[in-house]
Amino acid sequence: MSTVVAQSLHVFGLRSHVSNNVFFFDEQIIMFPSGNHCVKYNVDQKWQKFIPGSDKSQGMLALAISPNRRYLAVSETVQDKPVITIYELSAIPCRKRKILNNFDFPVQKFICMAFSPDSKYLLTQTSPPESNLVYWLWEKQKVMAIVRIDTQNNAVFQVSFNPQDNTQICITGNGMFKLLRFAEGTLKQTNFQRGEPQNYLAHTWVSDDKIIAGTDTGRLFLFESGDQRWETSIVVKEPTSETKNLGVIQESESLIEFPAVTSPVPSYEQVMMTSSHSQLSLPQVFAIAAYSKGFACSAGPGRVLLFEKMEDKEFYRESREIRIPVDPQSNDPSQSDKQDVLCMCFSPSEETLIASTSKNQLYSITMSLTEISKGEPAHFEYLMYPLHSASITGLDTCIRKPLIATCSVDRSVRIWNYESNSLELFKEYQEEAYTISLHPSGHYIVVGFADKLRIMNLLIDDIRSFKEYSVRGCKEIRSVAWNTDDSKLISCGTDGAVYEWSLSTGKRETECVLKSCSYNCVTISPDGKIIFAVGSDQTLKEIADSSVIREMSAFDVTYTAVVISHSGRMMFVGTSVGTIRAMKYPLPLQKEFNEYQAHAGPVTKMSLTFDDQFLLSVAEDGCLFTWKVFDKDGRGIKREREVGFAEEVLVTKTDMEEKAQVMLELKTRVEELKMENEYQLRLKDMNYSEKIKELTDKFLQEMESLKTKNQVLKTEKEKQDVLHRERMDDLLDKQSRELQDLECCNNQKLLLEYEKYQELQLKSQRMQEEYEKQLRDNDETKSQALEELTEFYEAKLQEKTTLLEEAQEDVRQQLREFEETKKQIEEDEDREIQDIKTKYEKKLRDEKESNLRLKGETGIMRKKFSSLQKEIEERTNDIELLKGEQVKLQGVIKSLEKDIMGLKREIQERDETIQDKEKRIYDLKKKNQELEKFKFVLDYKIKELKKQIEPRENEIKVMKEQIQEMEAELERFHKQNTQLELNITELWQKLRATDQEMRRERQKEWDLEALVKRFKTDLHNCVAYIQEPRQLKEKVRALFEKYVQRADMVEIAGLNSDLQQEYARQREHLERNLATLKKKVVKESELHRTDYVRIMQENVSLIKEINELRRELKFTRSQVYDLEAALKLTKKIRPEVSETVSSEDLPSVPPTMRLNVQEETGRIIEMQRLEIQRLRDQIQEQEQVPGFHPLAWMQLPSLSGEADLKAQTK
Repeated sequence: MSTVVAQSLHVFGLRSHVSNNVFFFDEQIIMFPSGNHCVKYNVDQKWQKFIPGSDKSQGMLALAISPNRRYLAVSETVQDKPVITIYELSAIPCRKRKILNNFDFPVQKFICMAFSPDSKYLLTQTSPPESNLVYWLWEKQKVMAIVRIDTQNNAVFQVSFNPQDNTQICITGNGMFKLLRFAEGTLKQTNFQRGEPQNYLAHTWVSDDKIIAGTDTGRLFLFESGDQRWETSIVVKEPTSETKNLGVIQESESLIEFPAVTSPVPSYEQVMMTSSHSQLSLPQVFAIAAYSKGFACSAGPGRVLLFEKMEDKEFYRESREIRIPVDPQSNDPSQSDKQDVLCMCFSPSEETLIASTSKNQLYSITMSLTEISKGEPAHFEYLMYPLHSASITGLDTCIRKPLIATCSVDRSVRIWNYESNSLELFKEYQEEAYTISLHPSGHYIVVGFADKLRIMNLLIDDIRSFKEYSVRGCKEIRSVAWNTDDSKLISCGTDGAVYEWSLSTGKRETECVLKSCSYNCVTISPDGKIIFAVGSDQTLKEIADSSVIREMSAFDVTYTAVVISHSGRMMFVGTSVGTIRAMKYPLPLQKEFNEYQAHAGPVTKMSLTFDDQFLLSVAEDGCLFTWKVFDKDGRGIKREREVGFAEEVLVTKTDMEEKAQVMLELKTRVEELKMENEYQLRLKDMNYSEKIKELTDKFLQEMESLKTKNQVLKTEKEKQDVLHRERMDDLLDKQSRELQDLECCNNQKLLLEYEKYQELQLKSQRMQEEYEKQLRDNDETKSQALEELTEFYEAKLQEKTTLLEEAQEDVRQQLREFEETKKQIEEDEDREIQDIKTKYEKKLRDEKESNLRLKGETGIMRKKFSSLQKEIEERTNDIELLKGEQVKLQGVIKSLEKDIMGLKREIQERDETIQDKEKRIYDLKKKNQELEKFKFVLDYKIKELKKQIEPRENEIKVMKEQIQEMEAELERFHKQNTQLELNITELWQKLRATDQEMRRERQKEWDLEALVKRFKTDLHNCVAYIQEPRQLKEKVRALFEKYVQRADMVEIAGLNSDLQQEYARQREHLERNLATLKKKVVKESELHRTDYVRIMQENVSLIKEINELRRELKFTRSQVYDLEAALKLTKKIRPEVSETVSSEDLPSVPPTMRLNVQEETGRIIEMQRLEIQRLRDQIQEQEQVPGFHPLAWMQLPSLSGEADLKAQTK
């Protein structure tokens, strides 16, 4: 074996597509797969420990940790065969406990696993097409049960145990949700799928019978005992272009040529490929994790939702949202957070949530932060640092610093520190980087892209390019190596050629071409004489002087990388299966090397640090391993130069100036703040000093006043103490004296009471003996007297029963006669009874309500009374015990006395009953005689009342007819009055108008006659000059000027206009008078109406009085019956008076009632007569009004009817 040893120190990377790829070992340690290792990482102390995979393993497929955290199950494929290895985590170091590799059933690989709650059983699921579910007793490597889950080659994504039951299992996959139970050596399905089949990607148990399952369409289901109880859909809050994101992932991962057997089935890529394009916009639930308050689930790219259980229901509601933050170093920050969360787990204390994503990243968040961020989504943080998400293509180190430079197909360049195990810098670009080289000083790097080379500065917080060279046609070159003095350059390519170039001449010095081999890597020995090359022919070649000196077989693997130490004593080779072989140089003849499990894909690059202490390896799985290298003695190789690493950092001038300016600004700001603070402090000191002085003065004054008060109080207290002492002494003396007196008195009373008690005892004994004798004698006499009395009274009872039967027959005959009268009375009284019933029902309701209230109060009082009684009983028990003997004696005496009194009462009661029965018989006889007399009297009264009622009713009818006629006449009078008033007003208006017109015409006529007379006289005078034409002309002109002049015409027109104005004015005046008269007429009509209404109201009152008369008639009828009852009562009280009253004197009562009725009717008639007289007076007053002329033929009826009525009543 080789004496060269390599020990893994740290790994930078994660394999995200391993099933269940992250979980907690304890509160500080997490476990995740990286390369072909399972890594234990301490979050606080930042150390890593490794659990390597099996030898010749082709990669891990699934992990499972037991609930007690003692065992870890790893599913792998070793030489195309499935293997399950169970490690004991409690052992230091971790050791293999069991290996399950012999199977009696067909299996290609195990894609998911789960431990039972007690960690004794293991559940494994195989991949399609077998799709077997195997139930293991793993410690004995025994298969307890096996069942085929699916026959349609559908993918199964997760299996799990019930956290409280070893026998219940849940399986979810594409189109399946199954619950199985292990019983009697078989697994039987206990649920039946209903509704449309869903593609269930993940599930978790939230209780012993409830499961939450998520689908590829963003739907969450709650199953209870296999039945769906609740469903919700996750809403996409932001529009996401997942197609672009997926295109980027597929483009970048197309260069990752993982072997088909290394990726678990179903993988993340297969899930994404099988999902249709229509579903890409829907959030896919790849992971669900339960905790005490509810559960967390992935909700599409970059999102995790927390659901909490509702208090009043058995359902869940979305409480918080957690997002993956945007990466500012990304070339497209909007897409940097678009990565799916594939696995999640909570820490044992539920303080931390860790998530792994499809881009091989690990994120964490403390749950307390999610509670602080109200309304806004919380954000994850990197658990360690950003990792490569695709194949690493370039690797290099420097001398002056402990830095590692890597580039990857994920378009990023990263600078790592292998001493502090951290990420120094990283940056993403828009194109893939294929190679990288780091300057020995550690300040510069050269990155090779597809068509250019970029020289970049490594600044303190950024990577900036400062020079760029365009390069074309260099795809065939796979590796380049320099010798120690940089005088030679060796290159190899896919064409099978290895060339050695001289930099001084620029010419090729040697070449070795082997077209059957495609070289992968080349290196040169420290002395520059031998070239080592590895390629596709599975050999390691030593080339010198353009020829292959020696070939070393790779033993059925392909070497992909080779590196030799600077000391020339060690060589390391990377293989296509991800292992690293350490061998001694010069190379051994036989198979002497140490092989280490490292990566889950072909190793792409390897490098040794300048001091040969650390080996670095990268591979297509995106992981970077650092190894500690030892020599044959197990000691690390000493560094040739004991020089520390450089701490210098590149910073640009502009950054320094900006920072200096910021520093100056901050300094000035600090000085200003200091000045302000000092000034404010001084002001505060001044204020506080003044306040302190004031307070001290106040407190001193208060102290002095309190001191004086204290002294006064002390003196008062001393005085009061002296008084209290004196009073106490007096009270104690009084108390002692009173006690002595009470004791003496009580002793004397007790002696007297004891003597009385003895005397009472003797008396009670004597009384007992006497009473016993008397009781015996009384019993004997009582029995004899009872027998005699019973015989005597039975004979009497027989006689009385015969008499009673005869009396009953007479009563029946009388009852028949009175039934008819009763019916009439009952009809009248039914109405009154109904009214009384309604009143008393209301009273009953009120009484019932009050009774209910009183019952409640009585219940409360009873409870109080019972509690008080209990207290009284408890307190009286003691008294009763002391006085029990005395009470017993008194009770005996009282009981004997009561018996004697009871016997006496019985004798008296029986005597009274006999007397009562005799009186009743005598009364019944008298009642029969009285009833016969009343019969005749009542018959006579009924006949007389009937005679009186008939004429009264006739009179009432006549009076009603008269009242109706009078009302009709009144209505006629009112109508005629209103009509006549209207006619009178119209005639008066016409008369006035005609009088005015007559006066006007007469005035006009008088004026015209005067004018004509004047004109005639003037004309006669003119005619006298008829023979003198000039004078005649002048006279005619004067006549014309006098009578036909314009001014005269104007005056005439003015007179006419004045006449018209006067006419209009008088017309307006008349119209106003007419309006006022109309208003007066309306008012008078309203007055007449009011009078008419008043008369109608009086008529109504008269009708009411008539009704009252009717009621009085009924009342008289009822008085007859009342008189009968009164007569009965008087006869009962005074039977001797009833015998002397004759039947002729009885009818004297009704005439008094009749006289009262006649007086009332006369009074009513008198009132009506007075009312008619008043109405006549009103009519006469209206006749005296000017302009009112009643019709002569209308006459009111005389009051002869009233005289007739008076005569009839008299």
